[in-house]
Amino acid sequence: MRGKLPALVTVFLGLLVAIPVRAAPADPDHIILVMLRAGPVHYRPDQSYGGGYGDAIGASARRRTARQIASRHHLAVIENWPMPILGIDCFVMRTQPDRLPEDVAADVTKDRDVAWSQPIRLYHAQGVAKTYNDPLFPAQPAAKAWRLADLHGIATGKGVTIAVIDSGVDTRHLDLQGRIAIDHDFTGRLPLQAEWHGTGIAGVIAAKGGNGAGIVGVAPEARLLALRACWQIGPTARDATVCDSFSLAKALNFALDHNAPIINMSLSGPPDLLLERLIEAGLARGRTIVAAVDPAAADGGFPASMAGVIAVSDRSVHAGRNPVYIAPGRDIPTTEPGSLWSMVNGSSYSAAHVSGLLALLREGQPSSRSFALATAGGGVVNACLSLTRERVAHECLCDGGC
Repeated sequence: MRGKLPALVTVFLGLLVAIPVRAAPADPDHIILVMLRAGPVHYRPDQSYGGGYGDAIGASARRRTARQIASRHHLAVIENWPMPILGIDCFVMRTQPDRLPEDVAADVTKDRDVAWSQPIRLYHAQGVAKTYNDPLFPAQPAAKAWRLADLHGIATGKGVTIAVIDSGVDTRHLDLQGRIAIDHDFTGRLPLQAEWHGTGIAGVIAAKGGNGAGIVGVAPEARLLALRACWQIGPTARDATVCDSFSLAKALNFALDHNAPIINMSLSGPPDLLLERLIEAGLARGRTIVAAVDPAAADGGFPASMAGVIAVSDRSVHAGRNPVYIAPGRDIPTTEPGSLWSMVNGSSYSAAHVSGLLALLREGQPSSRSFALATAGGGVVNACLSLTRERVAHECLCDGGC
């Protein structure tokens, strides 16, 4: 930002005068503004201000005074700018590098010829898109389809907790370090270990951004509860991951007890009364439960088929009474055990995308507030509109900027 100051100043000043001025120096750390009093302007209600600083004598006197002030305080005059509306002439002066500009400005303000003095300030444009150095980020479907970097300029899921009820998560993965608040096993199948499905789901939701490794999660600053209720049958990524209703119930009960506002269940199976009661209790308490749709099941499978659960698929399907949201779930790069990455497919990862998006929506919002996802037709999630309609100041983002 420091190197861009001269260009910003040049453009701004060029709008006001037709004569060339010297650009402000590149280093604002040693620059102060010194305001000298000038003759009063004359205001006419039916017109603009008049009686400016056109008189050569007055301007010359102020420059001479500015040089005297600079000499007394060991400064160098760079340029000046008359501001008749305030009755001042603003001089830009360079300070000695061994003094803080705040201290110099405070001393200069005490000078009898000075109205006041202040350091020069920097301001940051709020429309600059976030960028990432994570090598697999460009390959993530959500990077383009969901304009993920732009959304992260609005929210990153910071302060939001997501319970991931799944198989074991690699908590030491480069992209997941610092993102796992709790790592707990409910399967009774020790030891607790990193497994492919749980690690992949965690990565889609909350992989760290800007660390120069792998991918960027949909909510890269979210806090995860890694609740192992499922286990991998075999040592490879191709081996199935299964759960039972008791381990799932224990994990779900834990998530509710720990007030996780979002619970991701990237799994599907037969209806179960105990799980139904726990899910109903969670929904009644305002928790958001996201589940993966089984495209082979007539009703989308359980718990996606339950009323109130957010059912997510990677393709268009009919799942009975519940609307089905469609989110990225094909050719998804994500984390795998051992600080590695791989490509995955399936509704499990679509559900993870939506859980991450809901964390962006919930960031900084009251815990009791509910959120609705916007769609672009056919149930396809419009991530940009989902978030920006909640943040009015950014509503033009989805149309390509204002």
